[in-house]
Amino acid sequence: MAKEIERKFRVDPHWHPPGDGVALEQGYLSSVPERSVRVRLAGDTAKLTIKGTTTGVSRSEYEYEIPVDDAVAMLHELCEKPTISKRRHAVVHEGKTWEVDVFGGENDGLVIAELELASEDEPFAKPPWVREEVSDDPRYYNANLVKTPFKSWR
Repeated sequence: MAKEIERKFRVDPHWHPPGDGVALEQGYLSSVPERSVRVRLAGDTAKLTIKGTTTGVSRSEYEYEIPVDDAVAMLHELCEKPTISKRRHAVVHEGKTWEVDVFGGENDGLVIAELELASEDEPFAKPPWVREEVSDDPRYYNANLVKTPFKSWR
Protein backbone atom coordinates (compact mmCIF):
# COMPACT_ATOMS: atom_id res chain seq x y z
CA MET A 1 0.00 0.00 0.00
CA ALA A 2 1.26 3.48 -0.85
CA LYS A 3 1.63 5.80 2.14
CA GLU A 4 2.07 9.56 2.35
CA ILE A 5 3.68 11.07 5.43
CA GLU A 6 3.47 14.83 5.22
CA ARG A 7 3.87 17.77 7.60
CA LYS A 8 2.32 21.18 6.79
CA PHE A 9 3.33 24.60 8.08
CA ARG A 10 2.27 28.23 7.64
CA VAL A 11 4.94 30.43 6.08
CA ASP A 12 6.15 33.84 7.25
CA PRO A 13 4.02 36.29 5.23
CA HIS A 14 7.07 38.52 4.59
CA TRP A 15 9.09 35.71 2.97
CA HIS A 16 8.68 34.88 -0.71
CA PRO A 17 9.91 31.67 -2.34
CA PRO A 18 12.53 32.01 -5.08
CA GLY A 19 11.65 31.71 -8.75
CA ASP A 20 8.34 31.47 -10.55
CA GLY A 21 7.35 27.99 -9.37
CA VAL A 22 4.95 25.78 -11.30
CA ALA A 23 1.30 26.72 -11.82
CA LEU A 24 -1.10 24.05 -10.52
CA GLU A 25 -4.84 23.70 -10.85
CA GLN A 26 -6.53 20.98 -8.90
CA GLY A 27 -10.05 19.92 -8.22
CA TYR A 28 -11.86 17.24 -6.26
CA LEU A 29 -14.17 14.57 -7.63
CA SER A 30 -14.76 13.41 -4.04
CA SER A 31 -13.79 15.13 -0.81
CA VAL A 32 -15.45 13.24 2.01
CA PRO A 33 -13.48 12.64 5.23
CA GLU A 34 -12.89 8.96 4.42
CA ARG A 35 -11.31 9.67 1.01
CA SER A 36 -10.48 12.33 -1.50
CA VAL A 37 -10.12 11.91 -5.24
CA ARG A 38 -8.16 14.75 -6.80
CA VAL A 39 -7.37 15.79 -10.38
CA ARG A 40 -4.26 17.96 -10.75
CA LEU A 41 -2.93 19.78 -13.79
CA ALA A 42 0.70 20.91 -13.54
CA GLY A 43 2.08 22.37 -16.75
CA ASP A 44 2.01 19.63 -19.36
CA THR A 45 1.31 16.77 -16.93
CA ALA A 46 -1.82 15.63 -15.13
CA LYS A 47 -2.47 13.19 -12.30
CA LEU A 48 -5.37 11.52 -10.57
CA THR A 49 -4.74 11.01 -6.84
CA ILE A 50 -6.76 9.01 -4.32
CA LYS A 51 -6.05 9.65 -0.62
CA GLY A 52 -7.45 7.94 2.46
CA THR A 53 -8.23 9.21 5.94
CA THR A 54 -5.40 11.09 7.66
CA THR A 55 -4.15 9.51 10.87
CA GLY A 56 -1.57 11.73 12.54
CA VAL A 57 0.49 12.89 9.57
CA SER A 58 0.05 9.70 7.49
CA ARG A 59 -2.51 8.42 5.02
CA SER A 60 -2.86 6.03 2.11
CA GLU A 61 -2.12 7.62 -1.25
CA TYR A 62 -2.34 6.32 -4.82
CA GLU A 63 -1.36 8.52 -7.76
CA TYR A 64 -1.65 7.92 -11.51
CA GLU A 65 -0.68 9.98 -14.53
CA ILE A 66 -3.64 10.71 -16.82
CA PRO A 67 -3.99 12.47 -20.19
CA VAL A 68 -3.94 16.28 -19.90
CA ASP A 69 -7.11 16.61 -22.00
CA ASP A 70 -8.95 14.28 -19.59
CA ALA A 71 -7.76 16.33 -16.60
CA VAL A 72 -8.92 19.59 -18.18
CA ALA A 73 -12.34 18.10 -18.90
CA MET A 74 -12.68 16.71 -15.36
CA LEU A 75 -11.60 20.02 -13.79
CA HIS A 76 -14.21 21.96 -15.78
CA GLU A 77 -17.07 19.46 -15.91
CA LEU A 78 -16.88 17.16 -12.88
CA CYS A 79 -14.89 18.70 -10.03
CA GLU A 80 -16.34 20.56 -7.06
CA LYS A 81 -16.07 24.32 -7.41
CA PRO A 82 -14.08 26.41 -6.94
CA THR A 83 -10.98 24.54 -8.02
CA ILE A 84 -7.69 25.28 -6.27
CA SER A 85 -5.09 27.40 -8.04
CA LYS A 86 -1.59 27.79 -6.66
CA ARG A 87 2.05 28.06 -7.61
CA ARG A 88 4.36 25.38 -6.22
CA HIS A 89 7.98 26.13 -5.40
CA ALA A 90 10.57 23.49 -4.47
CA VAL A 91 12.89 24.92 -1.80
CA VAL A 92 15.80 22.86 -0.46
CA HIS A 93 16.76 23.39 3.18
CA GLU A 94 19.42 21.25 4.90
CA GLY A 95 19.03 18.41 2.41
CA LYS A 96 15.21 18.27 2.43
CA THR A 97 12.97 19.56 -0.32
CA TRP A 98 10.07 21.66 0.93
CA GLU A 99 7.11 22.22 -1.38
CA VAL A 100 5.88 25.77 -0.86
CA ASP A 101 2.40 26.47 -2.22
CA VAL A 102 1.39 30.09 -2.87
CA PHE A 103 -2.37 30.00 -3.31
CA GLY A 104 -4.42 32.20 -5.61
CA GLY A 105 -8.09 32.69 -6.36
CA GLU A 106 -10.39 32.18 -3.38
CA ASN A 107 -7.37 31.15 -1.27
CA ASP A 108 -5.21 34.15 -2.19
CA GLY A 109 -2.92 35.14 0.69
CA LEU A 110 -2.38 31.61 1.96
CA VAL A 111 1.15 30.19 1.77
CA ILE A 112 1.81 26.66 3.02
CA ALA A 113 5.08 24.68 3.18
CA GLU A 114 4.82 20.90 3.04
CA LEU A 115 7.50 18.33 3.77
CA GLU A 116 7.14 14.65 2.87
CA LEU A 117 8.96 12.29 5.21
CA ALA A 118 9.95 8.62 5.16
CA SER A 119 8.59 8.09 8.69
CA GLU A 120 6.46 10.05 11.14
CA ASP A 121 9.39 10.49 13.52
CA GLU A 122 12.00 11.41 10.88
CA PRO A 123 14.00 14.42 12.13
CA PHE A 124 14.22 17.57 10.03
CA ALA A 125 15.36 21.16 10.40
CA LYS A 126 12.75 23.87 9.98
CA PRO A 127 13.78 26.75 7.73
CA PRO A 128 13.63 30.22 9.34
CA TRP A 129 10.62 31.18 7.16
CA VAL A 130 8.47 28.31 8.49
CA ARG A 131 5.96 29.23 11.18
CA GLU A 132 3.38 27.17 13.08
CA GLU A 133 2.58 23.59 12.11
CA VAL A 134 -0.93 23.05 10.73
CA SER A 135 -0.74 19.33 9.88
CA ASP A 136 -3.55 18.56 12.34
CA ASP A 137 -5.79 21.47 11.30
CA PRO A 138 -8.33 20.27 8.70
CA ARG A 139 -8.96 23.84 7.50
CA TYR A 140 -5.63 23.61 5.66
CA TYR A 141 -6.46 20.41 3.76
CA ASN A 142 -6.76 21.35 0.10
CA ALA A 143 -10.05 19.45 -0.16
CA ASN A 144 -11.46 21.66 2.62
CA LEU A 145 -10.12 24.85 1.02
CA VAL A 146 -12.60 24.17 -1.81
CA LYS A 147 -15.53 24.18 0.63
CA THR A 148 -14.27 26.93 2.93
CA PRO A 149 -11.70 29.05 1.09
CA PHE A 150 -9.06 31.03 3.01
CA LYS A 151 -10.63 34.37 2.00
CA SER A 152 -13.79 33.44 3.97
CA TRP A 153 -11.81 32.87 7.21
CA ARG A 154 -11.30 36.58 7.83
